[in-house]
Amino acid sequence: MTEEDTPVNKPSTARLNLFFFAAFVIFSILIFRLAFVQFVEGPELTYMETSRNTKDIPLAPVRGPIYDATGEVALAYSEPVQSLYVLLYEDYRNDERRQEAEELAHDLAAVFKQFNPGDKEQPDGEEIIKRLDLDYQKTFGYVPRLVKSDLSTKEIAFFMEKKTEYPGVMVLEENIRKYDPDGVAVQVVGYTREFKRAPDSIAKYKAIREGASTQRDPGLVYHEEEKVGFDGLELQYQEELRGRSGYQSIDIDARNLPDGTMLQTPPEKGYSLVSTINKEIQMAAQEAITDELRRLPKAITGYAVAMEVDTGNVVAMASMPDYDPNDWDYDKIKYVFRNGTTESFPPNDAKPSRAESVILLGSVIKPLSVLIGLKEGLFTAGQTYHDQGYAILGKDGRQVKNSHSAYNGSITARRAIEKSSNAFMIDMVGKRLLSKYGSEGIDIWDKHMKEFGLGVSTGVDLPNEFLGRLEYTNKDESALTRLAFASFGQQAKYTTMQLAQYTTMLANKGKRMEPHLVKEIRDADGNVVKEIKPKVLNEVDFADAHWNEVHKGMVTKVSAFDGFPYDYARKTGTSEQGTGPNKKENGVFIAFAPRDNPKLAVAVVVPEGGFGSVSASPIARKIFDAYDEVYGLDGTPKGKKGEGKDKE
Repeated sequence: MTEEDTPVNKPSTARLNLFFFAAFVIFSILIFRLAFVQFVEGPELTYMETSRNTKDIPLAPVRGPIYDATGEVALAYSEPVQSLYVLLYEDYRNDERRQEAEELAHDLAAVFKQFNPGDKEQPDGEEIIKRLDLDYQKTFGYVPRLVKSDLSTKEIAFFMEKKTEYPGVMVLEENIRKYDPDGVAVQVVGYTREFKRAPDSIAKYKAIREGASTQRDPGLVYHEEEKVGFDGLELQYQEELRGRSGYQSIDIDARNLPDGTMLQTPPEKGYSLVSTINKEIQMAAQEAITDELRRLPKAITGYAVAMEVDTGNVVAMASMPDYDPNDWDYDKIKYVFRNGTTESFPPNDAKPSRAESVILLGSVIKPLSVLIGLKEGLFTAGQTYHDQGYAILGKDGRQVKNSHSAYNGSITARRAIEKSSNAFMIDMVGKRLLSKYGSEGIDIWDKHMKEFGLGVSTGVDLPNEFLGRLEYTNKDESALTRLAFASFGQQAKYTTMQLAQYTTMLANKGKRMEPHLVKEIRDADGNVVKEIKPKVLNEVDFADAHWNEVHKGMVTKVSAFDGFPYDYARKTGTSEQGTGPNKKENGVFIAFAPRDNPKLAVAVVVPEGGFGSVSASPIARKIFDAYDEVYGLDGTPKGKKGEGKDKE
């Protein structure tokens, strides 16, 4: 084969076409990407470049209001005020510049004195110098310094008119939190304090601090002086109430001082809450407790919760004494700022120990004791027991007596509830649980208690709920002692809210309703964004005949209800703590009405109030009467006050 005959490998037409197509695609992608960068990402990149020296200074959001159940009475609201700020455009750490700033401070003090003669609360020149933070010890120079809040109308007009004479001085609108002057459910509503004071024990604020450096949304940036919820609904619904921060954008120089005009993005108003608390019923509860505390020789505090049987709505929740959230003084309120869901100790400096808000239930547990006995087959509804006034515990023959050592003779379970027989509960419930299950009888008792919301969270929309103190789990005592004393209410301490939920279950025959203190969340325009509907947490399966037997036993004579126009179920209780001279008797009372078609359940606790029939029942009566006036226990409001009231 000659050289001319050597084959030459020429590219095929298909390969050439593929090559040119690939090149075309690559160049098209490059051109598209360049165009995208120039026309789409260009403005954003330019903004990022030019805003490297721009700082966003957060403005506190406008906190949403909290209304009572009518949606008309504001229990908490934000009121706009005008505040004076100073923006430092220069470095005032050298003597010449500092003198200028100090002269400004004294000029401002003179203006305040001019418009507020004789008011010693006005800041003087030295105080204003401190607030200006001329050495930048608290913050950077570009952050406006608050000089004075809540300016008067004359002060506002003066500084607006003289704006050019006071460089860097700005009048900005802010909001201060106000509360109903009548002091309505203040321990439910809660209070606000500066974010900088929020302890790490409040998990949501700890998380906000930890994530502050990575928060890129200016509307979610918290600043140290911003008011945030510290307790009650203010804390529970912090995110909904808060709204979004506004911010002031300003260019800064290398010295962290302002360099240009400040642009402002206004804050957004938070959502509003419509609570289940009705002001008229709430005030009746508060006044009733206060009246009883004046009358009782030892009692210094009282708690009441009124909960609708079908909805779980809490129409009243009172803890007295309370405090004035508009006049904050922690030393005055440190023992009274809690409510009926938490553990607290009210003020009584004359005594070495304070009355507990979470107490033993006493005889109000007996309807449940009987239900457990019937459910577990420990006795039947018609079975009789000879009550000789006491029960005997242990081999040493120790006697546990009825109140006043009352001899009741031959009684059934129904009569044992009515007569509040400790002996029946010990012999027929406590001892028989031990006989049937041995030491595991404690677990059976505990299971039933928790099914009725005693010893577990009620699900209430309030923070820091206390779950109770279950003394029957203390293994230092024998199982016999624990079950015997638990059977008549002397082995566990629960909150008033837990007691109200338990009473509601007695009323509706076994549905554990979740308590609600908020029924609607609305946006700034009044539109409902969330409706909190009734929720059943769990149900218990007891025979209807057993429920009826217990209801028929809840007929103890209570003089405070003389003339009450409805048949109602009730149980009084007097729990005892301590012995001898340190013995304390706590008044407890539960009731629901009407008996056959229950609408409202009420629980009242008066620590150191003595017999529940004397100290606690009058409070419950006034709450039932107020509910009847506003809503009607039969569905028809009984007074002019109740006409047209919101009801769900």
